[in-house]
Formats: sequence, structure tokens, C-alpha cells
Amino acid sequence: MRFVLAVAIAAPCVGCASVTRGTTENISISSTPAGATAELSGLDNPTTCVTPCVVVAKRSADITVTVTKEGYEPQVIPLTKEIPGAGAAGFAGNLLVGGLVGMGVDAATGAAQDHKPNPVIVTLQPVAPPARRPKPPRRAPTPQS
Repeated sequence: MRFVLAVAIAAPCVGCASVTRGTTENISISSTPAGATAELSGLDNPTTCVTPCVVVAKRSADITVTVTKEGYEPQVIPLTKEIPGAGAAGFAGNLLVGGLVGMGVDAATGAAQDHKPNPVIVTLQPVAPPARRPKPPRRAPTPQS
């Protein structure tokens, strides 16, 4: 009897991605050279870290990563949200088990999505040195009379 009750309670959430995968994910950021500042916008609290680093983010967040380091061109990487195989299976599992509530939760929390690219790997380009002005041609000395 307890087993039947346990199955009845757990069944609606078997396919629920928010239960099986959680509503957050780790975003890994690295750069060449290391030691750059990575700023993540689109989170509830804007977050900054020094590469290499890992940031916990909501799966539903619209995230942009800006990587900067003195002497290098800044890089801006918008992250997209994709439904991976496991997320799609969890979302589809809601249909099989009849978990319309689970589907609604997954849709609202973005639990069936992952951010791409992850890891974020950036190769920073050095700032171009300022162009030198050519030196004026030297004049031949004028003879003195």
C-alpha cells in the first residue's frame, strides 16, 4: 500500500524537468589570457567574476557575458537558450504522465533549457597600437654663404 501511495505521489513529477534538472545551472567562463573580468547581465543580481570562473544562473535568464581585460578588446557573448535532449525528455515526460502542472512549471521556470555556449571560452585580442605618424623627411642642410 505504501509503495502504491509513493508512486501516486511521485508520478506527476517523473518527467518534470524542474524536478529532475533544477531551475539553475552552472555557467563556466574562461579566457585566454586568464585573469579577465567577466560581467554577466540579465541575472537578478548582475554578477562579476575573474576568469576562469563559474556562476550559478537561472535557466530562464537572458544572459549576456562581457569579458574585459586591460590591453585587450572587450568581447560580448550573448547566451542563447536551447532545449537539450534531457530537457526535452523531461518536458515530454509531462505529457506521458499527464503532468500539465509540471509542463506549466517547466515552461515558466525555463527548467527544460540550457544556456549555450557553456562553457563560455573567449580568446581576447590585443588592442591595436596607435598608428604612428610618419616622420617628416629630413631636409638637406642649406649651405651657408
